Amino acid sequence: MPHKLLLRNRNHSGVDLVHWDGIAPCMNISLLTSEFGAFVHVFTFASNKPETGFTLTEIASRRVLAPVFTAVISESTTHFIIHKTDFEMPPPAVPHGMCLKVINDRNMKGGMGSETNPLRFMDQDYNFLQEYCLRSRQRFVDEFFPPDPRSIGEGLLDPDVMARVEWIRPTVLYPNVAEFIVETVSRFDYAQGNVGNCWFLASVGALTFQTKLLHKVVPDGQSFSHKYTGLFHFRFWRFGKWYDVVIDDKLPTYNGKLIFVRSKTYNEFWPALLEKAYAKVCGSYADMHTGRVSEALLDFTGGVHMHYELKTAPSDLWEIMYRAYQSEVLMGCETPPGNEKRLPNGIILGHAYTVTKVHQVMSGKNPVQLVRLFNPWGDSEWNGDWSDKSPLWNTVSDEDRKQLLVHENGEFWMSLKDFLKTFDNMDICCTCPDFLEEKSACRWISKYHHGSWVTGSTAGGCMNHPDTFCKNPQFWLRISEFDKACEQGQKNVLVSLIQKPDRRHRRNAAHHGIGFCVFAMRSEGKFGSSFFSTRKPVVTSGHFQDARQVMKFFRLEPGEYLIVPSTYYPNKSGEFILSILCKNEIHIQKDTERMEKDFLVDLGSSEVSYTEKMDERSKTKMLFRQYSDQYKVVDAEKLQQLLHENLLSGNKNSEGFGLDSCRSIIAMSDLNVTGRLCGPEFIRLWNRIMTYKGIFYSMDSSKDGVLSLNELQNALEKTGLHLNEDILNLMFVRYGGASEQISLEGFICLVMRLNCMARIFQRLCENGKITLDESEWIGLTMYS
Repeated sequence: MPHKLLLRNRNHSGVDLVHWDGIAPCMNISLLTSEFGAFVHVFTFASNKPETGFTLTEIASRRVLAPVFTAVISESTTHFIIHKTDFEMPPPAVPHGMCLKVINDRNMKGGMGSETNPLRFMDQDYNFLQEYCLRSRQRFVDEFFPPDPRSIGEGLLDPDVMARVEWIRPTVLYPNVAEFIVETVSRFDYAQGNVGNCWFLASVGALTFQTKLLHKVVPDGQSFSHKYTGLFHFRFWRFGKWYDVVIDDKLPTYNGKLIFVRSKTYNEFWPALLEKAYAKVCGSYADMHTGRVSEALLDFTGGVHMHYELKTAPSDLWEIMYRAYQSEVLMGCETPPGNEKRLPNGIILGHAYTVTKVHQVMSGKNPVQLVRLFNPWGDSEWNGDWSDKSPLWNTVSDEDRKQLLVHENGEFWMSLKDFLKTFDNMDICCTCPDFLEEKSACRWISKYHHGSWVTGSTAGGCMNHPDTFCKNPQFWLRISEFDKACEQGQKNVLVSLIQKPDRRHRRNAAHHGIGFCVFAMRSEGKFGSSFFSTRKPVVTSGHFQDARQVMKFFRLEPGEYLIVPSTYYPNKSGEFILSILCKNEIHIQKDTERMEKDFLVDLGSSEVSYTEKMDERSKTKMLFRQYSDQYKVVDAEKLQQLLHENLLSGNKNSEGFGLDSCRSIIAMSDLNVTGRLCGPEFIRLWNRIMTYKGIFYSMDSSKDGVLSLNELQNALEKTGLHLNEDILNLMFVRYGGASEQISLEGFICLVMRLNCMARIFQRLCENGKITLDESEWIGLTMYS
């Protein structure tokens, strides 16, 4: 007869927690009562697990519910008390950085991170969470964006207000009438709340016009009735990848009213939940305070961004905007800086607006080009020419006036002339810029690369630093001959450079001044300082900007070019995405990709021979006899002593060989896997060490006892090792440390380990891959 286990939630704390792991083979869960977080469950244990059952191990291991219930269990009883624990569960176990990078790179190559196969933000799986909550009849609470002050962030609300914030579900605020969407999604559904995110809400306004994009960001099938669990999800493009973002529906309120974006229809909640999901991506609601409209526009499309400074706008801007409006694009604009000061004409300085329509009307016999704009505040409209109460509307046809004019809803019209004078800049984001040219059969082709600037390696700064500019990543671009369909138009290339954030919270991310230069060229390889000292770029991105993104739209004739993205100052580390769009066929490669051979590490003749003279051979044998034990072997402790006394003596820049480093050196030289070196093994190792010592000092051109990155690269080539740029940067970060310089002992360990690992791979690989079982993998990686 199966046992029944009664589990009751009690407000006890400080209980000794014992995890039940596998005592019962399975269980069936049924919910008896549920009131304000007090749950009573019956767990029925049987010999066969039903389809709706969860094992205790599964519940304990799944990071899906908060709070967590843990049992104090005794095998001799059948009824147990469950105590509620209010502690924060630790974050999920994730692989270390390099392993995570490999996983992410593989996922990207496998199609993950695309709009149809998004990555799970913070590794939360919406489908699993939804199924779990339905089966256990629980309401989801998001522990990664918890309903507490941390998710609001510092400095946004007064302390008195923060203390009285309540996180309430829409179904509690408005029982039985709460709706995710009432009828349809519209820009008139919402008004901005107590956070300065007009840039985000202006982008949301643009999103409501594009049904296809809207459904990409706001997945269908979400409601407060059908399969409701308090769980919702949204999708955003972030720095080259699409993410599915999970949230609970607890919203911050004060005196029963939403604090942040609020709907004009009291029981509609899609705007508040969308804003909460984006706040989670940014780090908190406070991290959404101030921004550029282009940022959210790009995160809603994952496509192409075009920026126009309106004071220098192209003459055909209205035609571009008109074609854009008819295509699948989002448009937003910003007023000049001004701390949200309201001007006499009704326009707000330092504010973002949505471009919602462009239209031409006949005013009497004169055509007038008009732009319609939306203020995400939901009020404060333009009161000049072509505003809601402007007498100029009496000069157009009744049909146009009836169709176009709507009063006092935050949306207004103005002429293109006034638009150019009043607003500072405009952004267009789209999946493809085919609208740029009228009746063109040409299709735009896009390519992108992920790269990085590494301090001391590939962070060379701008052209003001001629000695280091050549260190920056270099991208070779070939533009094919034009198709007849693509010949028209003045501009054919759009280059965009985006720097990735270095921190979780958006407002704490360090933005460097970034830009790029384009050079004409006709050869291969990475170019040194002499190339750039005699050439001027054919195109630049303009002034370096402390911004998330810079872009430039220009024309290049068919041929070969070199694109060099950089920070303004050298030695500023960061990651970036370089995107290139062109109207005709293009080929782009990073400089190192053009020179790659069969393997990333070209061993060449890396077994550098050491010519040992007769007296040196005798000294080596004497060293071995001096430091070996009675078994005629040298262990790690003796090797450490030997190296310090005979190799590093008098070296002021040395921190010495650590004992673990000496164990590793022995493991890589120990042919018999004994953890000790016999005579021939020691002599072979010592000869290699003396060779590497000679190379180290011969390449130390500054004679300071350490190697810079350039000196390291030359030294490695002298040993016979030829590395691509990515591996070289990785080695410099790993062995250079905070000083960003390589010591003698660091160089010896680096060369030996790199040589060892590369030879293992090349010896075992078939068709560019190796296959190892777990035992082999652990043996090779741990004993080396």
